[in-house]
Amino acid sequence: MKAILYIGHGTRSKQGAAEAKLFIENVMKKVEHPIQQLSFLELTEPSIEQGFEHCVLKGATDITIVPLFLLAAGHIKQDIPDALDPLIKKHPTINVTTADPFGVQHRILDAIAELVTTVAHPVNTHDSILIVGRGSSDPSIQESFDSIAQGISQRLGLNEVRVCYLAAASPSFKESLDSICEKAKGRIIVIPYLLFAGLLLNEIKREVEKKKNRGHSILLTDALGSQQVIQNIVIEKANGKENASAAASH
Repeated sequence: MKAILYIGHGTRSKQGAAEAKLFIENVMKKVEHPIQQLSFLELTEPSIEQGFEHCVLKGATDITIVPLFLLAAGHIKQDIPDALDPLIKKHPTINVTTADPFGVQHRILDAIAELVTTVAHPVNTHDSILIVGRGSSDPSIQESFDSIAQGISQRLGLNEVRVCYLAAASPSFKESLDSICEKAKGRIIVIPYLLFAGLLLNEIKREVEKKKNRGHSILLTDALGSQQVIQNIVIEKANGKENASAAASH
């Protein structure tokens, strides 16, 4: 029997955990397989082990892992495989496959551009974009964000599109926000490159409010999980119908 095990990052934020659970509840309604379970890498229950064992208990003979991660950094390459390895060894008769993270796709960039136009309509050529990533020491992440920035720049016709990170990489969010506020000629539009609410999004909101209180014109988009296209991608991965041609560098 086929099972889908969704793996989210996890958060100490009750709002963030609730958003992830609601997101997956909506996904599950459109997925064809009888066994579906949400789990989290850290900080939130159920854990990956608990989720996997739940699938086994329900009679799963084939489990597809669907990571709810935007890009392929250390969690995808190391942490999730490390968590799954003992479970796969414990249940050698169960076939386990893992879907790719979302990656950089045309339709995700289109959705981000829509998010921007929702908060800043119309977008002005003097506006600036600041994309805020979670951060990783993996060099492939910077390459991905370079493609993301280029794609957003092309879609919105803006020259000033910067990328920064909340941790583990530079430039940092606070430094970049300070810098862009000093030089901006128009509005600054901050894009949290995160799926759901949580402590990281709260950190972004706090810094944005500080700058707004000092007279800077700053707009903040929603996290990406609010966009229907993100839900569609997860549904396709779970149903094994993702269109590989949708993947693109920008």
